Amino acid sequence: MTVPDHEADAARRRRGLRLPPRALGPLYVLACAAPLVLAVTRSAAPAATWEIAAAALGMVGLAAMAVQAVTSGRFELVSGRIGIDRVMSFHKIAAWWVLLALLLHPLIYVLPTWLADPGLAWERLRAYLTLPHYRSGVIALAALAVLVPASALRERLPLRYELWRGAHVALSVLALGAGLHHAITVGRFGMVGGMPLLWWGVGAAVVAVLAVLYGWRWAQLHRGAWRLASVTRHPGRMWELDIQPAPGTPELAYTAGQFVWMTEGARRFPLFDHPFSIAGSPARPGLRLIVKQAGDFTDRIGSLPPGTPIGIDGPYGDFTLEAHPADAVLLIAGGVGIAPIMGLLRDLVARGDRRPVRLAYAAGDPAKFACLPEIEAARATLDLEVLLVSEQDAAGWPGEVGRLDHGRLAQLAQGLEPARVVALICGPGAMVTAVSDGLLALGLPMERVIYERFDYAGGTSRIDRRRRRRVMGLGGAVALVIALFVAVMA
Repeated sequence: MTVPDHEADAARRRRGLRLPPRALGPLYVLACAAPLVLAVTRSAAPAATWEIAAAALGMVGLAAMAVQAVTSGRFELVSGRIGIDRVMSFHKIAAWWVLLALLLHPLIYVLPTWLADPGLAWERLRAYLTLPHYRSGVIALAALAVLVPASALRERLPLRYELWRGAHVALSVLALGAGLHHAITVGRFGMVGGMPLLWWGVGAAVVAVLAVLYGWRWAQLHRGAWRLASVTRHPGRMWELDIQPAPGTPELAYTAGQFVWMTEGARRFPLFDHPFSIAGSPARPGLRLIVKQAGDFTDRIGSLPPGTPIGIDGPYGDFTLEAHPADAVLLIAGGVGIAPIMGLLRDLVARGDRRPVRLAYAAGDPAKFACLPEIEAARATLDLEVLLVSEQDAAGWPGEVGRLDHGRLAQLAQGLEPARVVALICGPGAMVTAVSDGLLALGLPMERVIYERFDYAGGTSRIDRRRRRRVMGLGGAVALVIALFVAVMA
């Protein structure tokens, strides 16, 4: 089966509605600087340099906090061309400088007083934190001070995913709502020119984002219902779900390697959805997802009866061969990272792709490898070589024992020209870091090493560090804008 023309056209239109990566950085700086641009064109009451700096930090921090709402990976306009891994990395780093800017906002107001009279500075700071006039600002700051560290520590907190996510949304709304109220009612530039209109516009935009995420998408999950056709058990506590559209629901126009957000049964509400990579080919009807049983929601996957209503939101992501054309393909999976890799492999088989394909699959022990018969069968159609690596040995294990180290990666890529290869990697953080760095050492260009990971443990890769430098460069650009604003207004 092929995707109908109208659905393929819809997919192409959706891919077209994505901001180019080079535009995202300047747009981010412009969005953060918007209140300063508006303020600098209007006259305001004279103020000391430190007070102007404090006000600028507050305005920029609030604008940047609003931008966080669209860098959560749920909007293809923003993340479609850079991938979920990069956009979430930016989202996490940017959250820290938003918190830093808004923490410094009240402190810098009292800094000159502190230098002259620390006792008086404490009294002034206490007033900022306790007077009713400033209460909404304090609420916003307190919500943000809980939100950002709690997000960084999510894996360590004893909270169910859905509970943590609901708290994340509630704290975000509280911080933004209270922050906007504070800016409009007591901000130094809050009543200057069109500044109130700007903040009301920001508030309206945030409400629109929430309406899309939790209103329109909720309706879509129920209007376009899918049904669970079957559940197949794989080794390693993994389950493969065959999900088919209900009568009247169109097929999903996706590209192999993308992912969807899934909910089931009566819980078809966006707060309860979970991201899963598509493990099938668009050439086959419906969707196939491979899910590892790892706690909370996934513990119920294997017991879902056929016919269970399924909510599907997507597709998302650019972990695809179409987004990264090349003359040869390296597919590398670790654990449940086999899910999108199987989607890519199945699609290559369905299309009879003639490029060289090299597949490496690593797992903790031989009993945890999934889909091995299907991988072996793909050799009959593709120019495919397979490398299986288990950390532990076992009787009768035909593959290799150890890790995907430099030597094995070199063996995998032997005979391929690095500049003409694309590598797609999915797995746990430590494995992704090691493999991506290993491929770079073999000469693959950074732009040809593409990865998604299902956790962020295990350090950072060379690619991560380059991304971080670029993100910090954006932070530096925003800081420069603040400095220019202070110089002009002081």
